[in-house]
Amino acid sequence: MVRSYSIENFRITQCADDGGEILVYVDPTPEERALLVNDHLIDAHTLQSSLDPDELARLEFEPEHAALIIKRPQNYSGGDQFLFRVSSYGIFLFKTRLIVVIMEDIPLFDHKLFTRVYSLHDVVLKIIYHTIHHYLDHLKVINMISDSLEDKINTSMKNKYLINLFMLEKSLVYYVNAINSNAFVIERLKNNATKIGFAPEGVEMLDDIIIENNQCFRQAEIYSNILAGLMDARVSIVSNNLNILMKTLNIITIGIMVPTFVVSAFSMNVEIPFQKHPLAFWMVMGLSLVAVLCFTLVWRFKKW
Repeated sequence: MVRSYSIENFRITQCADDGGEILVYVDPTPEERALLVNDHLIDAHTLQSSLDPDELARLEFEPEHAALIIKRPQNYSGGDQFLFRVSSYGIFLFKTRLIVVIMEDIPLFDHKLFTRVYSLHDVVLKIIYHTIHHYLDHLKVINMISDSLEDKINTSMKNKYLINLFMLEKSLVYYVNAINSNAFVIERLKNNATKIGFAPEGVEMLDDIIIENNQCFRQAEIYSNILAGLMDARVSIVSNNLNILMKTLNIITIGIMVPTFVVSAFSMNVEIPFQKHPLAFWMVMGLSLVAVLCFTLVWRFKKW
């Protein structure tokens, strides 16, 4: 599927036909891929890399265009079981045209960053800026989920919440690697700003993007280190909760067994003391109560 956009009055508006200077290909079909390779002279391997979630971010220069592979957060769904993934998209910047190839159908230009756009170079920088904000939004969600899971782990004895935390830790590792990979591309963009054709304002925006990306990287790294460093402590909490439960069950079991033993002793079908006494029942109940009290005192004295 292909969508066409143009820059009108410093805004990106969608066109009815394919005549716009910005083309967005969403999960292109084999026919559309052939069109990109044959008509726009996009390298087939680079095109495939833009749709490969395992591909590293990079910047390449072709005779007619500059090709960027950028890592972005993949849209999360409930079936992912707290695993936040990353995907790739390609940006192919020509002199008079910009082509974006992406796997997911997302609202690419709906962010407030695209309220004032002056050129195709601005669009490229704002798309990258938007990607960084997308990472930051996901990091906030991951942090909120992590806090919620930690509260549940403090009182839980199930492995489900630990597994969810492991998934979040794995997600943060993906994010750290992806953001770091984007950092090299952004730095190379700045080093080749003149060659690509960025205006001085674009170079200043690149400096802001580098700062934002570094802050995003440090935040993801901090969250990842916290989850990794405290995972053993959380496993110990779950084990300790289970031990406390077993201790409570043992207390209840022993507390029931002590009076049961006394009552059972006086219930044997043999000659026993007090069996003719009119208060034999209450005497047996009293002995059972004394046994429970003795057991409780011993338990508290030993601090078990």
